[in-house]
Amino acid sequence: MRSRVWGGTAAVVLGGLLTAGCGGGEKNSGSESAGNAKDSVSGAYPLSVTDCMGARTTFSAAPKKIVTSNASSLELLLRLGAGDKVIGTGFPPGKGTLPGTLDTQAQKVKVLSQSVIPKEKLLGSGADLYIDTFASMGSMGGGGMGDAPTAEEFQAAGIKHIYLKSTACAAQSKSPVTDLSAVEADITSLGAVTGTSARAKELVAGMKEKVDAVQKAVGGTAENKRPTYFFFDYDAGTKQPSVTCNRQVANAVITLAGARNVFADCDGDYKQVGWEDVIAKNPDWIQLGIRNRGSEAANKKAFDEAEQWLKSNPATKGLKAVKEGHLLRVGSEQTTIAGVENADTVEEIAKALYPGKVG
Repeated sequence: MRSRVWGGTAAVVLGGLLTAGCGGGEKNSGSESAGNAKDSVSGAYPLSVTDCMGARTTFSAAPKKIVTSNASSLELLLRLGAGDKVIGTGFPPGKGTLPGTLDTQAQKVKVLSQSVIPKEKLLGSGADLYIDTFASMGSMGGGGMGDAPTAEEFQAAGIKHIYLKSTACAAQSKSPVTDLSAVEADITSLGAVTGTSARAKELVAGMKEKVDAVQKAVGGTAENKRPTYFFFDYDAGTKQPSVTCNRQVANAVITLAGARNVFADCDGDYKQVGWEDVIAKNPDWIQLGIRNRGSEAANKKAFDEAEQWLKSNPATKGLKAVKEGHLLRVGSEQTTIAGVENADTVEEIAKALYPGKVG
């Protein structure tokens, strides 16, 4: 397993976060893997994080100046209590889109770009760590962007480059994502890297408690008794639906909630299909996938628009879920982007699909 070491010798290897690429560096003679690494988190430095290919980056101390690629990685740092270390972000969260005090903190973070952070601006930011959330998705930054810094450029600038595994490597996963273990591993690893392991442990425990309660209530439901479920990404456009496949975290959220993702037979994270494909699936439930607009009024308006579109469009108004009013209003981000609120969404969906069974 190839590695890059940024000072010191690795004492702990974590599986939840990803390093940039597979650059040069010393060979790792051990037999560490993402699977057993999660159990060895001690919160002590030096420690290393590995990527999908096994390359690792080592930290001899907690980073002091962090740049995040977008709102999701920023939110995780805020929840961990490491928000004061963030000096900039790309794809900033809109005002009011994060809950409570997180929103206040997020609005104080310097915006380096409204989208992908330009290469020169990122390299000249003064950061010692860059957290890349959508590295494998060309449209969102990271590995697929032609203007992205190389591993050598990051190293020359003194910036460690890591990814969030649960999102960045979703499309490369060898099997369907049916639980939140990768998300929990990311939180655990990010907590270790930033010196907030105690808080990370609390966040993960809270997620497990909610999901376990749902599983206890509906987990034993036979597969053929589980309602079928379609995530309608209204904001991705209505001309040709973009559906969530079995490598996307939404598949895990839907599955854990006791439902069957109608596009779980699709290997990958996202796929463009035709409305005839959705009609053929004829789901029992449809989630109106709306991105947070920053206020309850604006969100309600967007949900209303999505619902009206389904009810008025000739291709969708005859769907079972539409006719029966089984249209669930749950936000896109908490369903499709890895984070603490994935567990809340599992609970929210289960409550709607199994009234009275989930507390």
